[in-house]
Amino acid sequence: MKERIAIVEGIRTPMDKAGGRLKGIPADDLAVPVVREVLLRSGVLPDEISEVILGNVAQPAGSANIARVVALKAGIPANVPAHTVHRNCASGMESITTGANQILLGESSVVVAGGTESMSNIPLFFNRKMTDFYQKLARAKGSWTKLATLLSFRPSYLKPEIGVIQGLTDPVSGMIMGDTAELLAREFGITRREQDDFALESHIRAVRSAKAGLFAEEILPVPLPPDFRTVLQADGGPRGNQTTEALAKLPPYFDRHAGTVTVGNSCPLTDGAAAVVLMSESKARDRGIRPLGYLREYAYASLEPERMGLGPVFATAKLLAKTGAKMSDFELIEINEAFAAQVLACRIAFASADFAKTRLGRGEAVGELDLSITNVNGGAIALGHPVGMTGTRLVIHLLRELRRRGRNTGLATLCVGGGQGAALFVEVA
Repeated sequence: MKERIAIVEGIRTPMDKAGGRLKGIPADDLAVPVVREVLLRSGVLPDEISEVILGNVAQPAGSANIARVVALKAGIPANVPAHTVHRNCASGMESITTGANQILLGESSVVVAGGTESMSNIPLFFNRKMTDFYQKLARAKGSWTKLATLLSFRPSYLKPEIGVIQGLTDPVSGMIMGDTAELLAREFGITRREQDDFALESHIRAVRSAKAGLFAEEILPVPLPPDFRTVLQADGGPRGNQTTEALAKLPPYFDRHAGTVTVGNSCPLTDGAAAVVLMSESKARDRGIRPLGYLREYAYASLEPERMGLGPVFATAKLLAKTGAKMSDFELIEINEAFAAQVLACRIAFASADFAKTRLGRGEAVGELDLSITNVNGGAIALGHPVGMTGTRLVIHLLRELRRRGRNTGLATLCVGGGQGAALFVEVA
């Protein structure tokens, strides 16, 4: 990148499990307050915005181009364009890097970027038989034809298609995301106990950090419908009473007979929204703004869909090649915990010279994924993974934690359903 992009400010909602306390708030309404708040905190006026870019995966039918809907509801002038980006789990990062490119090209001056997801509101669909029945009924001419069509109805037509399952299933490999984690667990020899231990540590770190108030500064409390008198102020996922014994009792969820991936060592379906304000480093300097941090460089990479969980290794290797940096240069790392098996497989692949040679075309291993500096305040297994929002949350939290610790360089990375990876190199100073 010819110039770093200033991430002026960043804020998010609390995250809560799908079907939980945020279920009454659709994805657009989740994002509206964080967009308003991030502008207030940044000191940027709505009419200074050049573009609004939001990531979203479920794409609600009632809010087509959800970024535009959010922008207008948030009070951003109607003459400010907005568009929605979709790169599955990396959508919240895609919004940031797309905004960065807009700024670097001179197409935009100030961009609001982010992501939003209400996995609670991913709908059930009528199956093909029910859809055909409705079409026949609508086209039927005359009372007798309508009656004959009605009599053709069968109760089996009411069996729904579950949208969230469709969305989490790769149409090319035919594998739901949990099956890809099972594949990595087998190929990398990752045991059930290792996965459960990793999951437990995620909860321990998240609970400890929440009690210390470390998430409070990045969270905008959300009033809850229907009366909006109750306010959700903290993430609902971290469990202070989580134990190894409780995790060990959970049955495998995806491979019921020989599997090791459970709901306990996987991230939950989650609702949440996040937003950041972007501008060039020079513009921030001219305005006397001390930003939250800077985007120095980024990379996206691809691999086969059935091993999508290794995406962070591919993307980070590409990022290091672009920048000349090493893994040891990163002082903190945030990697999305889609599954414990997936992160642990990445850790092995990062450190493997053979993997680097055969899969990445590198002469040496990418480097160590040091768990002592990775997800230091817990990850998605505890906190949750609102798919369109997570990428933005990772960046916001990483920059805030770097500041807290007086460190400078960080890596935010995640795997992407369909076989991709994303990696962002951020700095504070």
